Amino acid sequence: MRDRLVLVTALLVATAALGGFAAPAAAQPDATYETCEFPVTMTDATGEEITLEEPPERVTTTNPSAAQTMWEIGGESQVVGVTQYAMYLDGADEKTDVSAERGVDVEKVAGTEPDLVLAPNASAGQVQALRDAGLTVYHFPEAKTTDDIAQKTTTIGKLTGNCEGAAETNAWMNANVDAVSNVTADADRPRVLYPLGSGFVAGGDTFINATFTLAGTNNTAATVADGYPQISDEVVLELDPEWIVVNSRGDSALDEEPYASTTAGEEGNAVYLEVHWLNQPAPASVVNTIHDMTRQVHGDIYDNSTYVERSEVSVEAEGEVDDEETADATEAPATTEAPGTTEGDTSGDSAPGFGAVAALVAVLGSALAATRVRR
Repeated sequence: MRDRLVLVTALLVATAALGGFAAPAAAQPDATYETCEFPVTMTDATGEEITLEEPPERVTTTNPSAAQTMWEIGGESQVVGVTQYAMYLDGADEKTDVSAERGVDVEKVAGTEPDLVLAPNASAGQVQALRDAGLTVYHFPEAKTTDDIAQKTTTIGKLTGNCEGAAETNAWMNANVDAVSNVTADADRPRVLYPLGSGFVAGGDTFINATFTLAGTNNTAATVADGYPQISDEVVLELDPEWIVVNSRGDSALDEEPYASTTAGEEGNAVYLEVHWLNQPAPASVVNTIHDMTRQVHGDIYDNSTYVERSEVSVEAEGEVDDEETADATEAPATTEAPGTTEGDTSGDSAPGFGAVAALVAVLGSALAATRVRR
């Protein structure tokens, strides 16, 4: 026992000689990002090169998905104009409503005096009119997958000077996608259908289809067509959905034919999803839709601990991690001298820390010798 104490004491002394116990490695960030730089030039979905000399102070959005994204990345104070379907966002009622009966009112948009107009895919028909009014407009392609949404978020961050916020938002979205996917990986995937009215449904190759898949379901309309096809009552009955998706705008379609005669109608299986999350391709939409849908359809395997809070993710600018690691590797320990040496003592090896290593060897040697004598 005494021998062990000698060895332990020797190790403690040696550790002190090396500058103390090593600190645990710092947690790695969930993602890295490129810091925003201006001027910035980016090419939009129309092939137009958009150049901004400095971060825009006034931004107008022509669709709610862009507004939602600006809120999520921390750029809501820059937004001066939104459409009526973005009014659910906190503080949006203080912005100018640029909506028209269809799309946006070009004069209202111009009246907000924006430095930049963010125009998602649904605004495609008005991009040229907005440009003809002398406005700087960035037009986005249609977002059909979570990767598309992440790319749009990154682009909005770069255009508006919110690169860190965009990276954090994407990290949060991706963490929740992974968490829900893990829950639903081995689950049975029931057939779901999202009626849009007048026989139109959400089909394949859409943002909505992507979220349904992530939530552990099969969008049965995706077997018919991509996009938003119009299908007959007979086709609905053939598809025989087990769940009908209903948004908060109206009554349940389960009470109407042909849906009432499907398995979903007969069993009363309706998934209730908020329309502004379900229909707007943006990060918060992905997170809220996949959690809400999984909770309702797979309640036997889902629990609220699946949700990943934003505070649980972290990001760092590219280069910061490498710089810190380099500093850790090259910085000399706070104490390199063995006990008993004085500052400036150059005896022994001259490289930083080598004197401490020599001390370690000497102390351990003494300890081992002591144990041999006692035996």
